[in-house]
Amino acid sequence: MGFGSTAKKIQKVASMAEKTYGKVNEVVSDLEALRDDFEDTSDRVVELERELATQRAVLEALAEREGVDVEEVVADADVTVETGNGESADDAPATAE
Repeated sequence: MGFGSTAKKIQKVASMAEKTYGKVNEVVSDLEALRDDFEDTSDRVVELERELATQRAVLEALAEREGVDVEEVVADADVTVETGNGESADDAPATAE
């Protein structure tokens, strides 16, 4: 085997390594973007939960002042929430609170 074929093989390996390095950098970039999106979504969820708790407190205070039994109203309500994946919230797996 001459140096020419060895050089071609080394060049082929170097080319493959360069492509792999590029793909790894692309995956790292995608992962960083995904992490940023996750953090943004998490922040939004925390804010929405805070707003919901505030609204709930106001509604419960108003209901109490008007003599409305909130637990009875909730129990009587037939509320089905779509989860976005074709399941209702009742069908979705339970989460620990």
